[in-house]
Amino acid sequence: MDGGSQQAGTRARLLSLFDAAVAAAHPDLCLPAHLPAPPNGGRVIIVGAGKAAAAMAVVAERHYRALGVLDRVSGFTTAPYGTAEALKGDHPRVIGIVAARHPTPDACGVEAAGQTLALVGSATASDLVLVLLSGGASSLWPAPAAGLDLAAKTALTRGLLKSGADIYEMNTVRRHISRIKGGRLRKATLARMLTLAISDVPGDDPATIGSGPTVPDVTTLADARAVLDRRGPRMRSLGLEIPAVVASILSDAANETPKPDDPAFASAEYRIIATPAGALAAASAVARSAGYDVVGLGDSLTGEARDVARAHARLAHEARAAGRRVAILSGGELEVTVRNAKGRGGRSQEYALALAIAIADTPGIAALAADTDGIDGGDGRITDPAGALVDGQTAGGPRLADAQKYLDNNDATTFFEAAGGLIVRGPTHTNVNDFRAILVDP
Repeated sequence: MDGGSQQAGTRARLLSLFDAAVAAAHPDLCLPAHLPAPPNGGRVIIVGAGKAAAAMAVVAERHYRALGVLDRVSGFTTAPYGTAEALKGDHPRVIGIVAARHPTPDACGVEAAGQTLALVGSATASDLVLVLLSGGASSLWPAPAAGLDLAAKTALTRGLLKSGADIYEMNTVRRHISRIKGGRLRKATLARMLTLAISDVPGDDPATIGSGPTVPDVTTLADARAVLDRRGPRMRSLGLEIPAVVASILSDAANETPKPDDPAFASAEYRIIATPAGALAAASAVARSAGYDVVGLGDSLTGEARDVARAHARLAHEARAAGRRVAILSGGELEVTVRNAKGRGGRSQEYALALAIAIADTPGIAALAADTDGIDGGDGRITDPAGALVDGQTAGGPRLADAQKYLDNNDATTFFEAAGGLIVRGPTHTNVNDFRAILVDP
């Protein structure tokens, strides 16, 4: 086999691993078995939000039409702009799909969240509220607490991110300045509620997926104030102020979230129907069937993308030196310290470029890094690449110096546009966080 054919074959195998991971978490596969029948004498009222929301609406409508009970089903889901248009086949006609902006919320998301609360509030005791939840719901369902406008809430969220707040700190604050998060959607109705969730977070914590709109919150207003006390000095050093109204909201006991002993949760069920670990397991099975020993690094990796890439490159070099044919698989959400705000590319492409540099001119090592939602970029455009494929030639030879310059400028997309390797898929209609695979063929 010549070099070009071998490279094409390896890249096809890497893409097959990614496809297996995505397919395992797609609503077509994971949702139907969990959809409930309509209750006796009542309706199924469906609401939902997230990157999988459009496909979940399609699957739910198909399911209830096949059962002949679609006349007892109503509702809508909220999905990122362009997601519904990217669906294949017929669009749902009874279960609506509305669009809002992700990752930065907009007025359409505020309206959708308000309509969601109103629809859930209209349910009767004989109805069942079915909540279809997936990663991205936090941004798609913005419902600022009374007195807080969307602009101020968005500014606070951005400021916390820039200050270094982690997802748990972010969600502690988010839940206490919202009318829908932190269990408040559950409190909007006396009807029974079932939540079916596709997890995009390490550990699959229901309170973190979409900021937990249907589950109790163990954090408190005091915890939220403590986050701002910790992060406030850093925010101010960056010229970012905490909106004054936030302090008032976090001091008002009426804004405390419902807790685990609240009786409302006795008639609410929560099921996680797809996970990052399950996606990795599906990819592992494909890798083993292709003759690779699998080195699983877990579904919850964190850290600076370029640092993690260098560590993974060392593992690949060690396996190659030992003559081992392995597939090194990992998930989790890495971080990117932005040095050049004009650079293009998300954390998966940054990881891929750093890895390409670390394996430059080394035969027998190739890798893929991609977001399982099909979009790797901070602005969430559906035309953004999902990630990139790399091998020893990607940044090898005369490209090495340029590759390092692009990495230093957080401009991985521009590099891969010239060097090749971008994965452009559009929305995958699911989201179980990032996926990375390295194949070593000594």
